[in-house]
Amino acid sequence: MASTSDFKKGMGIKYEGNIYTIVDFQHVKPGKGGAFVRTKLKNIIKGNVIDKTFRAGEKVEEIRVEKTTMQYLYAETDSLVFMDSETYEQIHVDKDAAGNILDYIKEGDNVEISMFEEKPISIEPPIFVTLKVVYAEPGVRGDTATNVTKSVEVETGAKINVPIFVNQDDFIKIDTRSGEYVERVKK
Repeated sequence: MASTSDFKKGMGIKYEGNIYTIVDFQHVKPGKGGAFVRTKLKNIIKGNVIDKTFRAGEKVEEIRVEKTTMQYLYAETDSLVFMDSETYEQIHVDKDAAGNILDYIKEGDNVEISMFEEKPISIEPPIFVTLKVVYAEPGVRGDTATNVTKSVEVETGAKINVPIFVNQDDFIKIDTRSGEYVERVKK
């Protein structure tokens, strides 16, 4: 068990039956009343962030979440196969648990997998990925109003909104946290 005085960013805790990591925390000592700790907790499995206030000295169950860099190998009918780059050990992750990660990675790409009790609980692609545009409608000449976008398809099959000057066979950088276009990249 850990006390609120042991809190630090990135620490894993089990609270109300869910597994969280501490995103941010702040110790508060008001002029009147007892001290408390405000926290932002990220649910590792669902990905949502909640605000929670703990009394000073309150005990919570600390858990050990290990992050490992693994390489995406291939997809099977109901799972994705990843390999540990150091031990060459392979793990299978259920496609439903992986979410929309296949929109941003292709075979051979590295991802961060969080493990708890030898089970994968979350998969994080790199923050920025570069993908090739495989289909794009040509931009209309003279259509230069501000912030005009069009939808293109990248090599993973994902649909991304991009500026009208992006063409087929261009490489684009995508922010995987928001799924948004960042810039065109020369290859």
